[in-house]
Amino acid sequence: MDLFIKKLTFILLFSISFQASSTPSNIEIDPKTNKSKSVIKTGADNFEKYLPLLKDKKVGIITNQTGILSNNTHLVDFLLDKKINVQTIFAPEHGFRGTADAGEHVVDGKDPKTGLPIISLYGDNKKPKPAQLANLDVLLFDLQDVGARFYTYISSLHYVMEACAENGIPLIILDRPNPNGSIVDGSLLEKEFTSFVGMHPIPLLHGMSIGEYGKMINGQKWLKNAAQCKLTVIPCIDYNRKMQYSLLVKPSPNLPNDQSINLYASLCLFEGTNVSMGRGTEKQFQIYGSPFLNKKSFDFSFTPKPNFGAKDPMHNGKECFGEDLTSYPKLKRLELKWLIKAYENTSDKTKFFNAFFTKLAGTKKLQTQIETGVSESKIRQSWQKDLNSFKKMRSKYLIY
Repeated sequence: MDLFIKKLTFILLFSISFQASSTPSNIEIDPKTNKSKSVIKTGADNFEKYLPLLKDKKVGIITNQTGILSNNTHLVDFLLDKKINVQTIFAPEHGFRGTADAGEHVVDGKDPKTGLPIISLYGDNKKPKPAQLANLDVLLFDLQDVGARFYTYISSLHYVMEACAENGIPLIILDRPNPNGSIVDGSLLEKEFTSFVGMHPIPLLHGMSIGEYGKMINGQKWLKNAAQCKLTVIPCIDYNRKMQYSLLVKPSPNLPNDQSINLYASLCLFEGTNVSMGRGTEKQFQIYGSPFLNKKSFDFSFTPKPNFGAKDPMHNGKECFGEDLTSYPKLKRLELKWLIKAYENTSDKTKFFNAFFTKLAGTKKLQTQIETGVSESKIRQSWQKDLNSFKKMRSKYLIY
């Protein structure tokens, strides 16, 4: 009961409860004692490696609600307790406490608990400015990624690395497991579709930890003017990418549990259509539907309403017909069948896709393939050459 109370207190404090869909796989049963034991330590918990690098330094931290240690202590609080001279917090999309809607403008401010200034790295200021870095000796990066190209924390990493390279500031990434770390799948981004939801020529699911990804950005010289930053990755301990990993905290407002994270890359493509993927419900990224889908082809419906993760959700107040995937078996690849089924059953196919779809897909080919009736298997075949090349390149940067 005491453990439950502690967890509940943490949830209320940060307003970021994460509803694990199963027993966390970062916990296993010790056969000798029949008691649970933690088998994975994140980079944040590997503090013996990075605390000496921060001693007597002025430190800036890029983090949010996911920057916690295994005892639920937030990284910022932990460092202050260790007398580390933290000067500034930089916050990505969704803000420092992770409560802002997707795409919502996040303003600079001050953390009420510590009094530290918070600088938003979302909106007009995606890249730390020289003046914002002027009094810093080192930057520390700790964000929980979910392994999808359009999840913007890796885009924030790119800009932070670029700013570090340009201003001669070393960067330390505290690594965390990618909950989709064993999946490499999807079309590769084509350069002409580069945006904040896709900055690099990688597939929709890249299968890398954020530390590995930082090494790849540096190694492939993807930063402006082919610059490279002085990068140190503090690795996870006792982790390999074949292990399932259940997050302690939801990484953003509309990824409430393990199931949503596993389905995210497949269902997020609906953001480029007139189909809802559950924003404005309690099952975000676990359901999909639209008022424009053929009611006879689907036995599930839902009605989006404003909630903590979506102040004005798509199809607000309208009944949407679609599918409930909350109990769907764990995906081991990117799935297109739901997108194709929705397109085939929509009332007006000319209004199905919007301009955002090509940014998410990273190519115009996928929309054309779906519109012309190319089968899912043939669409997947069209990715294979690029995927094989990416996997070969990616292998140079893997830690686990």
